[in-house]
Amino acid sequence: MLATIHHPATTPSDALPLLIVHGLYGSARNWGVIARRLADIRDVWAVDQRNHGSSPRNPTHDYPAMAKDIAEVIDHLGGKVDLLGHSMGGKAAMQLALTQPEKIRRLIVADIAPVAYDHDQTRHIHAMRSLDLETLTNRAEADAALATMVDNPTLRSFFLQSLDFKTKPPQWKLNLDVLEAEMPKIVGWPGTQGQFDGPTLFLTGAESTYVRPEYREQIRSLFPVARFAKIPGAGHWLHAEKPREFEETVRVFLTA
Repeated sequence: MLATIHHPATTPSDALPLLIVHGLYGSARNWGVIARRLADIRDVWAVDQRNHGSSPRNPTHDYPAMAKDIAEVIDHLGGKVDLLGHSMGGKAAMQLALTQPEKIRRLIVADIAPVAYDHDQTRHIHAMRSLDLETLTNRAEADAALATMVDNPTLRSFFLQSLDFKTKPPQWKLNLDVLEAEMPKIVGWPGTQGQFDGPTLFLTGAESTYVRPEYREQIRSLFPVARFAKIPGAGHWLHAEKPREFEETVRVFLTA
């Protein structure tokens, strides 16, 4: 089963657990602050997806497999959850909602649509591979080295959360070889049919181009009661760029 981090409810209630599924190159740890703050009245769990963090390494990395992984975690948690997925995690969440809708009460899809994209994220793999891990002793050195290829400090900080300095030399907690080989599937979409009739929120960054107006017809064909919301001043990494606004929007939707 996938590795998980559990954030127990501060004031337990009868609310279903919230399960958070990170995006490409992410981990459960990326969501720690938001998960703890959302755990006011419900248990919150965050997963490491396959080939990420402390979860098992697999030779395949496609959405049917990722959805199966998430379903296994949901069954372990009692069989039904509220589900939040960002980017790649959002696609995995949509795949599960369309194939096993009974496992989800409410669905939040953060800055992604059920479409194939024509961009490629392998440049970030090349940037991570460019680091000479044998010479690095701390995160500041790694950040300085990575800055030669990744100029966005928020993105560098995000990537470096997956660099494990407890080992000597440090090691990436990402299966970079498989992620690179499976990149067409990750940026693609398997064309899954079906409908999820439960409440669904497509939450996007106002400055992101991942969920375009022309995608809404496809979204509504699969998620007929979908609602849309944008966070001003945020791009694709909306939860990192505007965490309080993101958290409050999610809380309002879950308790509506």
